[in-house]
Amino acid sequence: MSDELARMDATAQAELVGSGEASPTELVEAAIDRAERVNPEINAVIHDLSGPARETAAGAVPDGPFKGVPFMLKDLGAANAGEPLHLGMKVLKEANFHAPIDTTLAQRFRAAGLITVGKTNTPELGIVATTEPKAYGATRNPWDLGRSPGGSSGGSAAAVAAGIVPMAHANDGGGSIRIPASNCGLVGLKPTRQRISEGPLVGDVMSGVTVELCVSRSVRDTARLLEAVHGPAPGDPYVAPPPSRPYTDELDDEGGGLRVGIMRRPAVEGVEVAAPCLEAVAKAAGLIESLGHEIDEGNPLDTLPAGEGGPDIEDSFLTRWAAGQAATLTQLGMLLGRPITEHDVEPLTWTMAQIGHERTSGRYLLDVGIHQGLSRVVAGWFETGYDLLLTPTMAEIAPPLGEIDTAASDPMSAFTRCLPSGAFTAIFNITGQPAVSIPLHWTADGVPVGVQLVAPFGREDLLIRIAAQLEKAAPWAERTPPVFAAAS
Repeated sequence: MSDELARMDATAQAELVGSGEASPTELVEAAIDRAERVNPEINAVIHDLSGPARETAAGAVPDGPFKGVPFMLKDLGAANAGEPLHLGMKVLKEANFHAPIDTTLAQRFRAAGLITVGKTNTPELGIVATTEPKAYGATRNPWDLGRSPGGSSGGSAAAVAAGIVPMAHANDGGGSIRIPASNCGLVGLKPTRQRISEGPLVGDVMSGVTVELCVSRSVRDTARLLEAVHGPAPGDPYVAPPPSRPYTDELDDEGGGLRVGIMRRPAVEGVEVAAPCLEAVAKAAGLIESLGHEIDEGNPLDTLPAGEGGPDIEDSFLTRWAAGQAATLTQLGMLLGRPITEHDVEPLTWTMAQIGHERTSGRYLLDVGIHQGLSRVVAGWFETGYDLLLTPTMAEIAPPLGEIDTAASDPMSAFTRCLPSGAFTAIFNITGQPAVSIPLHWTADGVPVGVQLVAPFGREDLLIRIAAQLEKAAPWAERTPPVFAAAS
């Protein structure tokens, strides 16, 4: 049964529980078995929560849309009280730090019926686009063990791609849902800014750069989970506009007529786009047209001045990203009862925190203002008659492990090395629009290559609708990686 379950998405597994064909305990035991079989090869799961999961499965599981379905939490962001929370950090690992309270999102995951069987690996503080923390070692991509699964949700993506669980928690501050989804052949939806509450301890991270949801194997799983967990919580600093109808209603909407622009070059100067990434976009454009939609070559960059006259997206993003690390290390020092020192963290983390301390509050507000201007540019482009934007998810395919080295002699070289991975994704963290990566293409040697679709602010419905249409036109469910928790 475990082999059969490995090939099922979360919706199908929940249907087994709903029909009485399987119990939550059977689903959880099968997931634990699969983790024991394949995790030693990929190092995706770093905290074993099989004991609490068994207790939960044997009790009164909430009657939500995913009742009894095994799930993983990324070890960064959403957390259950009393469970390990190390954020990819050796200092928290050595302190045996545990989450003090439930986050709002973790509570909503439980209310949806999901049962957390483990926590997944992440780079230190989620800073880079690979998952190779010094605290827990590298996570390997199930499609090619020599390649990165991406970051910072690489552990979650590898666990889902390898069939351990059908869906796992992920979050995204510069592409950390979409990059691992592209590298691992999964669906990765970054919701609209503040669609998902980050409470109760967090209002908005880095003025709204980060969002949370999942990586999954099917569009319907992502839609059903978004439907279950979206919406504000008391005290949220601001909220996304509510959808006009349930997200799951979009799954069966086969209407055409959407106008889709294409962006083939990134907003970051000097980044070359790899041929397979452009091939993926060409393939997606053909499929979109075959579904009755219009492809138009326009994109938001058409309205921006190039070169020195344009905004410095890379450096202004660094201001917010570095400020986040500076603030986080200060907060962690308060929790641990002593300041975090250079010896407690990886060289890149320390370097970025120092940049965050050095750049003034005025510089921070100036760069946030630049990003708000970009937000208006992108929003204005959609107002000219475009419904969606198509781009490569990444400017490169999954890079080899070891190329993004946070302990290099020049630690900032790791940040620079991440630019090809995040060149098409980070701008929409800056501007707040929802975006999804879907797996429509593979290289000749079997490496997944995602494409990204971006919608206007608050319009995840359009992303789910077209992603579901593309999934039906070019199904990917039967494609599984060489490292997979089921017999071939």
